[in-house]
Amino acid sequence: MKNVPFKGIIAYPITPFDENESVDLPLFKTLVERLVASGSHGIAPLGSTGVLPYLTDQEKEAITEATIQQVAGRVPTLVGVSNLTTERTIHHAKFAEKAGATAVMIIPMSYWKLTDDEIVKHYDAVASKISIPIMAYNNPATGGVDMSPTLLKRLLEIPNITMIKESTGDVQRMHLLKRELGDDVAFYNGSNPLALAAFAAGAEGWCTAAPNLISELNLSLYDAIQNNDLASAQILFLEQLNLLRFIVAKGLPRAIQAGLTILGENAGHLRAPLQPLTETEITELGHILETTKVAFD
Repeated sequence: MKNVPFKGIIAYPITPFDENESVDLPLFKTLVERLVASGSHGIAPLGSTGVLPYLTDQEKEAITEATIQQVAGRVPTLVGVSNLTTERTIHHAKFAEKAGATAVMIIPMSYWKLTDDEIVKHYDAVASKISIPIMAYNNPATGGVDMSPTLLKRLLEIPNITMIKESTGDVQRMHLLKRELGDDVAFYNGSNPLALAAFAAGAEGWCTAAPNLISELNLSLYDAIQNNDLASAQILFLEQLNLLRFIVAKGLPRAIQAGLTILGENAGHLRAPLQPLTETEITELGHILETTKVAFD
């Protein structure tokens, strides 16, 4: 595979805010350090978990720099640089490269539905301005665009697009990607409840917010896959499935913020319009975390 710097568990940190809804950079660095120390194989700020669309340009740049500084080269970094316009996407991609990011991730965000040709031109324009690898991110639930395997094959003709993150939640799509794209491209799972199925389909890694709460389970699942121990992998996956479903259903920023608080970690606040989980939801999450930990222990 060409220029593929990621494998394994790529962890998404939340972007914490203070009580005035300003980005809390010292706390962010603490949360990033926690993910690195737990053994995550990569750190990916400014994704859905990091509420990328709710941040100003200046805040995105501050988060990018804080990530690079805190990680300090110990693991690769994958910085989200997506924007509605090509010009702003280029701006953030260039900033991330200059700051020292290992690679950038781009989802084609859209208000008007984009055509395939528009998407290809968008990615090509960004790719022409940077030299680091790009992960093309397909998540129609958040981006509003579903990139078909045919379109993804077109994108992979752009030299520095070397990775695909697939988050449609359709495991058949992952098998199609493997069949159509072969071993010349790395694809990554972005659908938490499909982690085991995605690895079975040939995913190089799993991009997930779950390591904020259950890093040992996530890493153990990956290790079992690497060791071709399917029986253990199935057990490990089933132990975390309830939590994976919960955090997706309730929204990653809300659920991870609440889960960290339950675990005794300072997770800051959310930025409106996002609101904290209800007391009932927090109780449910606490029970899931407790039973998940007991099962793993």
